[in-house]
Amino acid sequence: MRKLLMTSALILLAATSQSAEVKTGGAKMIEVDGKYHVWTKRVGHGPVKMLTLHGGPGFPHDYFECFEDFLPQHGIQFYYYDQLGVGNSDQPDDVSLWTVSRYRAEVEQVRKGLGLDHFYLYGHSWGGMLAIEYALEHQDHLKALIISDMTAGIPAYEKYAATLLAELSEEDRKTLAKYEAAGNYDAPEYQQIMMGKVYAAHLLRMDPWPEPVTRAFAKFNQKIYNTMQGPNEFVISGNFKDWDRWEDLKKIKVPTLIIAGRHGTMNPDDIRRMGKLIPHSRVVITEGSHLEMYDDQERYFREVVKFINDVEAGKFK
Repeated sequence: MRKLLMTSALILLAATSQSAEVKTGGAKMIEVDGKYHVWTKRVGHGPVKMLTLHGGPGFPHDYFECFEDFLPQHGIQFYYYDQLGVGNSDQPDDVSLWTVSRYRAEVEQVRKGLGLDHFYLYGHSWGGMLAIEYALEHQDHLKALIISDMTAGIPAYEKYAATLLAELSEEDRKTLAKYEAAGNYDAPEYQQIMMGKVYAAHLLRMDPWPEPVTRAFAKFNQKIYNTMQGPNEFVISGNFKDWDRWEDLKKIKVPTLIIAGRHGTMNPDDIRRMGKLIPHSRVVITEGSHLEMYDDQERYFREVVKFINDVEAGKFK
């Protein structure tokens, strides 16, 4: 009799657990490609919904944590999302997975998994490239688009990168050329110039770097980055080397904010050109770097919130 009562209690408990909503703090794993899982997390409960696409490729969501201090209080509910192979998501060891087209398809699977529609898509750096790709194929699901610190083609990016490297001394340029010719990008002398001079001037103009940024670098998946981009921000040798969407920008019809730091790795003139090609767009150039959400933080988030408010009010131009 006692065994029967215990069995009945367990059945009742199981049924109750299945019917109750399980609280996860907004975190959710979403299946992609039928066998992998990627990590997402909702922050805030506002009526406006925004999915974020982090940079890299291979750089986790952690550096977006500053968004928590600026967006939820304006009614903006946003989602962190670690792309496959990155951060809290599954990390299969299969280089065939690291392509632009597969990641574009992954974003659509994540959208479905989160039940998002008529939402804001935000992409920073590589995430901005991915956002452009997604908008060109699935903009019927978008309410608006935010492209942060990304130009519309790698050839244009490379041209400007060469301009930035030309600012270095002749001695530094020769040192970089020597190690690049040998394929030795990890040499201390090479890294000292790239990190201590180039990245310090154009990636993030702060010392020390904020904790979420250093944490993201510590979790960085170098294999994905090397496969798709190359050894660093200024040497593009990966499989998206020929990516170019300048001719397709006119097809993006949703309201679009294109924002970039004046001291970053994207040519401000290219950013303005993007604004002329995307019909319903707004261009903002801040005084920040590539990670302008930190080194021109107040201006950056003021412009992002203003754009969203204008779209919501139906007065975006």
